[in-house]
Amino acid sequence: MYDGLVVVDKPPGWTSHDVVAKLRKAYGQRRIGHAGTLDPDATGVLLVGAGRATRLLRFLQNATKAYRAEIVFGVATTTLDAAGDIVDRQEMSITPDDLTQVAARFVGEIEQVPPMVSAVKVGGRRLHELARLGVEVDRDARRVRVDRLDVESFEPGAYPRATVVVECSSGTYVRSLAADLGTALGGCAHVATLRRLRVGSFVLDEAHPLDAVLAEPQACLLPPLVAVRDLPRVDATAELTRGARHGVTFAVSAFTGVPASSGPVALVDPAGQLLAVYERTGSALRPLVVVSDAAGC
Repeated sequence: MYDGLVVVDKPPGWTSHDVVAKLRKAYGQRRIGHAGTLDPDATGVLLVGAGRATRLLRFLQNATKAYRAEIVFGVATTTLDAAGDIVDRQEMSITPDDLTQVAARFVGEIEQVPPMVSAVKVGGRRLHELARLGVEVDRDARRVRVDRLDVESFEPGAYPRATVVVECSSGTYVRSLAADLGTALGGCAHVATLRRLRVGSFVLDEAHPLDAVLAEPQACLLPPLVAVRDLPRVDATAELTRGARHGVTFAVSAFTGVPASSGPVALVDPAGQLLAVYERTGSALRPLVVVSDAAGC
């Protein structure tokens, strides 16, 4: 069985589940999963875990993300992107300064209503399932955080286009952000193209095209420790390693270098391999996920 992380550059036209299904065949195992769904037409960084590393994906789900989006102003669609039907069209006379000034109002913590075509659940059903049935339901606004919203380029016209870079918290919908920008500018908007540039510290330069992963799956696999590289690292002695492999709870004082604040840490054995992810709670370190088994594999 393969254990590790693959950083995929997802191609357009593929769902995140499509990618997982292909990689299950490539690695010859069912235990494959991903962290952070990308829309079918979106491209870019998709983190995929194999084997025991699938249990580490939970520590990547809430990582901050970065996107580059092309926004078309004056045209609204049913899905807030180019895949949907056009439901409104209105010429908009806006300038780059107009967009920059309005964009600044969306930086920070904001309230955002998720789009109907999304994986958010309402009443136990995913919104995109309801949307396919022609059902639209009320959605509560959710608090998200936008750390950066920069205008990279602007193309004037009756239906202006702009390329923006967004850095945001997990759960932020760039499609909704684009639509809200259009509304704030007195019209409407949708996302024409969307590319994910980063998840946590994993950037596009590290991502492999899907074809490359399918051609050489083992060569593209990163060790489990890399999957949790954004967590604080704590090194274990040989004696502590034996206990960690059995999921023993330790006193913080047994280790050096444990952060003072609570939260998960990556516990590493003397050979530099990931043992487990532990969490500090008060003066104790408790296991969250044990990756290395009792035999040291």
